[in-house]
Amino acid sequence: MDLTPKQAQKLFEGDGGAYYIWSSSDVPALVEAKVGAGKLVLQPHGFALPHYADSSKLGYVLQGDDGLVGMVFPNTSEEVVIKLKKGDVIPIPLGSVSWWFNNGGSNSEELVVVFLGETTRAYIPGQFTYFFVAGTLSLLGGFSTEFVSKSYNITKDEADKITKSQTGVLIIKLGEDEKTKIPKPSENSTHKLVHNITCATTLTEKEFPFLKQAGLSASLIKLEANAISSPTYTTDATVQLVYVAGGSGQIQIVGLNGQLVLDTEVTAGDLLVVPRFFMVAKLAGENGLECFSVITSSQ
Repeated sequence: MDLTPKQAQKLFEGDGGAYYIWSSSDVPALVEAKVGAGKLVLQPHGFALPHYADSSKLGYVLQGDDGLVGMVFPNTSEEVVIKLKKGDVIPIPLGSVSWWFNNGGSNSEELVVVFLGETTRAYIPGQFTYFFVAGTLSLLGGFSTEFVSKSYNITKDEADKITKSQTGVLIIKLGEDEKTKIPKPSENSTHKLVHNITCATTLTEKEFPFLKQAGLSASLIKLEANAISSPTYTTDATVQLVYVAGGSGQIQIVGLNGQLVLDTEVTAGDLLVVPRFFMVAKLAGENGLECFSVITSSQ
């Protein structure tokens, strides 16, 4: 298994922002470990169109304090709107519909969210596949006008407006008048569905019950300059997916028969997989090292 850390590749870029992926062809270990990753970058007023995916994942806000996400969870019809800021962890259960928005002003910073999750039921092993419900890639837009109008008891003109008026793809940029139509976030929902981590910690469903819906847990490690995180492993056959959120350093992984399978330098933006039962240790460089990890169990 090739465990070499890799940087994300740009999949899409528009006025509203960009989306990056780690493809299964670039990182074969993602396929074998059945995990995946992506990164969303939204410019001010950038809006990621409503979608759902074939995988459960956790979002971790790397940058930005004016993010909004609207979500509709499986088996419900009610939308909840959540405010996001740097350090927030938000679970996205399998099949949840969501949209993402950078609510910051024109001079504010980008909203950057990295997504790490499992792909056991994914169409493409090691990758997230998204299904859009608006825009030119909308599934609803694939149906005939007659089917849409009869399904929702609307006129054919109304059906065409619903399915064809949005010509954006993946990510768009909203104008000031459109921004005012974005729903306001709920403090109660934000408190229940988001957990902020700013210091080294481990999150399981015990500390953050909503993680159970995604079947994942998370950890954040922050090392000072030249500090080390001693060798660790998971005892329950889970996989660790590690994203280097800041700084630089060295990571070693030891696997079967005590073999050193990875000994490499890492920098911010690198992604690597720690296979089940393998041991991993991290050594920070001169500027420290920050790693956000997702583990394929909520416990």
